[in-house]
Amino acid sequence: MTAPPDAARAPPGSEDLFVTQRSLLFTIAYEMLGSAADAEDVVQETWLRWADMGDAGRAEVRDPRSYLVRMVTRQALNRLRTLTRRKEDYVGEWLPEPLLTSPDVAEDLALAESVSIAMLTVLETLTPAERVVFVLREVFDMPYDEIAPALDKTPAAVRQIAHRAREHVAARRPRMQVGRAEQEAVLERFLAAVNSGDLKCLLDVLAPDVVLVADGGGVVTAVRRPIVGVEHVARLLSRFPTLAPDARISTAWINGAPSLRVDIAGNLDTAISVVVESGRIARIYAMRNPHKMGRLGEQVKLSR
Repeated sequence: MTAPPDAARAPPGSEDLFVTQRSLLFTIAYEMLGSAADAEDVVQETWLRWADMGDAGRAEVRDPRSYLVRMVTRQALNRLRTLTRRKEDYVGEWLPEPLLTSPDVAEDLALAESVSIAMLTVLETLTPAERVVFVLREVFDMPYDEIAPALDKTPAAVRQIAHRAREHVAARRPRMQVGRAEQEAVLERFLAAVNSGDLKCLLDVLAPDVVLVADGGGVVTAVRRPIVGVEHVARLLSRFPTLAPDARISTAWINGAPSLRVDIAGNLDTAISVVVESGRIARIYAMRNPHKMGRLGEQVKLSR
C-alpha cells in the first residue's frame, strides 16, 4: 500500500498509529468491496480524515483501532453502494479482484476462507449492509454494539442483519473445508490435465457439477455466463493446448489459497482460483480482465 500522504507534515505519532492498523483496515475494506483498488482509496480517505482530526481530536479517541475500523467501514459502505450500481452495467460475470498473497495467509484458516475468491463471490450476493455486518462480525468478531454506530443502526437491528447474512452465506459457501495438502495435490492433477488437454484426466479431476466462471469485463474474450457440468467444462478445457500452445501455467498463492496463473509471451493472461470438494475441482474462477490483475505482481499483506 502507498504511504499516507504528506507524512512529513503529519502530527507526531499519528502516522505510526495509523500504519500499525493499515493492513487490518485494508483487509476489512477489501473484504467489503472485493476490489483492491477501491479498498486502497477507502483506506487513503480514512487516513486523510484521521490526520485532519488534529492532536486534540485524536487524543479524545479511547480506542483508536475500533475508531479507525468504524471510519473505514463508513467509507466502504458508501463506496459499496456505488459499486453495486456499477456492477449492474458490467459486461459478463463479475469476479473479485485477485491478490497475490504469501503462503502464510493459509495458516490462518478463518482469514484464508474470508478472503478466498469463492467467499468473496458469495458475499457479492448480500446487500451492502449485510456484507458489512457479516465481515465485521463473522470475520473480525466485532461486538454488535461496536458495529451499530458505523451503520447508524441499533445493536438489535445489527443482530438481525447478521442473522440473515449468516443464513444466506451458509446456503452458498463451499460445502466443506479441505486441508492445504489436499488442495495442492488436486491442483497439481488439474494443472497436468489442463496442460495435456487429456479429456479423461479432466473428467477425473472435475466434480460432476463443476462450475466455471470467467471475468473478461468486456475487455478480453471470456465466457459471458457460467459453464455448468463436468462434460461441458472438461471439453472446453481440453482445447487449451491447441488454443494457447505458447502458454505457461504455473502455481501461485492467490487470496490465501494455492491457485494458477497463465502467462502468454511472458505476460500474465489469466489468474485461476479453484474450490476443492471431495478430492475434485468443484468451482473454477478465471480472472481475465487485465484491469483487475494489477495486484498480482507483489504480495499483499493481509491481517485480522
